[in-house]
Amino acid sequence: MLETFFLSTGVVALAEIGDKTQLLALLLAVRFKRPLPIVAGIVVATLANHALAGALGAWISTLLDPMVLRWVVGVSFLAMAVWVLIPDRIEQDEARLGARLGVFGATVVTFFVAEMGDKTQIATVALATQASSIAMVVLGTTLGMVLANAPVVWLGRQLSRRVSMRLVHSAAAVLFALIGLAVLTGLADRFGV
Repeated sequence: MLETFFLSTGVVALAEIGDKTQLLALLLAVRFKRPLPIVAGIVVATLANHALAGALGAWISTLLDPMVLRWVVGVSFLAMAVWVLIPDRIEQDEARLGARLGVFGATVVTFFVAEMGDKTQIATVALATQASSIAMVVLGTTLGMVLANAPVVWLGRQLSRRVSMRLVHSAAAVLFALIGLAVLTGLADRFGV
């Protein structure tokens, strides 16, 4: 189970670098200058969003034949390897959506909406289809979101100048591709993923 937790954490933390929700975290940090309620909002929104994604993944795994599921999940991770190389841009409407709800409320609403259909949510669905513990997937992906976004909230602009987004996106793409290949070849089964 710990392998599932750590894999989920790593996959989402890498995929989140440069993602629109990370840009949203920076925007909220600059706008509100209150990191604690922003990070708390990220946790709540991600737990809710990824719990739904985990449940969807578990449900999908009951519908598909294991071999078909292996191909769907493997190809999904290969597609995410390509998708992570395409940089996101933040939609200003997402940032304004919850502005009247206070810092915590604005973060919960905007993060939840921004995560819908996002690559980290899709990764959570894919991970959940293969996992023995959906809770470990959801907790791991939530931790991955926090690990990627909390430094942005606290360090913001200084961090973005020192980290090569191209390198991080490339590393995430390689990780997704390796996971996809491991699933397709059955290697992932050996590690309980």
